[in-house]
Amino acid sequence: MTGFVELDAIVTLADQMQSEEGPIVLVNLFTVDAAEEDALLKAWAYDADFMKTQPGYISTQMHKGIAGSSTFFNYAVWQDVKSFREAFTHPEFQRRIADYPKSAVARPHLFKKLAIENHCVA
Repeated sequence: MTGFVELDAIVTLADQMQSEEGPIVLVNLFTVDAAEEDALLKAWAYDADFMKTQPGYISTQMHKGIAGSSTFFNYAVWQDVKSFREAFTHPEFQRRIADYPKSAVARPHLFKKLAIENHCVA
């Protein structure tokens, strides 16, 4: 994988992982060369297999841009930041990152649900 790019220019993923909030949602925006889409999905599925065995993991879903887009985004629901942090920094997960195609760029960021009257619940 080419690397990680911060989704938020002010608050980094490392900053967020110091928090103790929960539940949280990881949103990870990926870009990849079209020729390496299958390799991206294979590497992501391999990571997802590991993550779903970790304490605090709830669910995940991958999405693909339409109309020929090579942009993907994953969201994963976690019980809390601590659980995500322990899974993300686990040596096995860190080793698996090397399996992503060279053109892949990930932009991970953590979110929490908001309650907005008449529209959504936290």
